[in-house]
Amino acid sequence: MNAVDAGMPKVVVVEDDPTIQLIVKRSLEKRFEVQAYTNGLDALAFLHEGNNVDIIIADLNTPEMGGLELIEQLKASGFFSGIPVLVLSGEESTESRIKCLDSGADDYVVKPFNPRELEARINAILRRTGKILLN
Repeated sequence: MNAVDAGMPKVVVVEDDPTIQLIVKRSLEKRFEVQAYTNGLDALAFLHEGNNVDIIIADLNTPEMGGLELIEQLKASGFFSGIPVLVLSGEESTESRIKCLDSGADDYVVKPFNPRELEARINAILRRTGKILLN
């Protein structure tokens, strides 16, 4: 993979379960620069510090600020509204998926998940947004 800026694409993971967070980080760290937070508030603070990211992977149920509220905050911001968001959640209801997608999420993956599928979905989003070139 060639990143447009020749650096690795930057991924922020918002996940409060340490095991899931570790699985996501380990499965992505060879091809992505991964920064992980246990809640959306800390991830948003990271962005407000001037850090640029290419995609955010967010769990819906995290303390302080969940994934849906994070999506709404990002999409309401002129500066962060273009950052793609992939929801990674144990909630598999159609209503939850629709609500997230209608709020601005770019994709929705249900836990348990296949790490290779997660990476493929991230790559598809980044290709659509012009953040990476084809392999």
